Amino acid sequence: MKVLGITGGVGSGKSKVLNYLREAYGASVCQMDETARELQRRGTPCFERIVREFGREVVGEDGELDRAALGKIVFEDAGKLERLNEIVHPEVLLKVRRDIREKAKENVRLYVVEAALLPVAGRELCDELWYIYADERVRRERLSRSRGYTGEKTSQMIASQPGEEMFRKACAVVIDNSGTFEDTKRQIGEKLKI
Repeated sequence: MKVLGITGGVGSGKSKVLNYLREAYGASVCQMDETARELQRRGTPCFERIVREFGREVVGEDGELDRAALGKIVFEDAGKLERLNEIVHPEVLLKVRRDIREKAKENVRLYVVEAALLPVAGRELCDELWYIYADERVRRERLSRSRGYTGEKTSQMIASQPGEEMFRKACAVVIDNSGTFEDTKRQIGEKLKI
C-alpha cells in the first residue's frame, strides 16, 4: 500500500483533489482535521485538556467545543495555536497510524492522508508528500466564493499556516491547482505511481 500525504494552504483545492483520488483511484482518504474534530468531542481526553488550557469560554451551549471561539483565540496567538497542536496532534497521529494498519490488512492500494500541517506534524506517516499549490489570488477567490470568508479572515487564515517555501521544501511533488481541474488531473496521473 502506498501512503500519500496531501498538503497545501487553505483554499488550494485539496478537497477536490481528495475526491478525485477517491473516485478515480479508489483511495482511502483520511483528513486529519476531521480526525482531530472527532477526538475533540465532549468527553474525550483531548476535549478535557483543551478546556483546561483555554477555559470554559471555548465550550458552546451544546456542551461541545465552540470552534469559532477557540479559533479566534488560536489564530490570533501563535503560541496558543502551538499549544492546541501539542494537545491534539499526538492523538491524531496515533489514530491515523491505527487506520493505516487496518486498511493495509484490507489490501487498500492507496491511502491518502490530508492536512495543511502535514509537513510539520505527520510527514513520517507518508511514503511521499504532495503539495497542492494554488496562487494566492485563486485561493482568495475560492474562499470568498465557497466559504464566504472576508478578505481579513482569509488573510488571518493564510498567515496562520506555513508559507509556500516550507511546503515546496518538504514535498516531493508539487501539483499546480491554479488552473483547470483537467490540468490538475493530468498532473496527478503523471505523478501517481501505484
